[in-house]
Amino acid sequence: MSFDLDQLSLSELKKLQKDVDKAIGSFEARQKAAAWAELEAKAKELGFSLKQLLNDASAKKKSAPVEPKYRNPTNPDQTWSGLGRRPRWLTVALTRVGAKLEDFEI
Repeated sequence: MSFDLDQLSLSELKKLQKDVDKAIGSFEARQKAAAWAELEAKAKELGFSLKQLLNDASAKKKSAPVEPKYRNPTNPDQTWSGLGRRPRWLTVALTRVGAKLEDFEI
């Protein structure tokens, strides 16, 4: 199928764009439905439902809490494991006091 897009008016181009978007959405929906059916058949063949497999895969596994590596000497309740964003108390102490990170190690 070939179109000379230069020959179409703006309204015809917009309609064509709308039709193409609709066709793409329909195509994707059919592809997803076919993939879903294939996965359900494979899960059933293995003795499971697809829902069971998806629930198991999406279950979050909790990791053990990380022990703190650094402590605020002025407030021992404030600690940091060294993971994630540096806490404000540590950033302030490092810039204002001129201390080194090693000074706060536990």
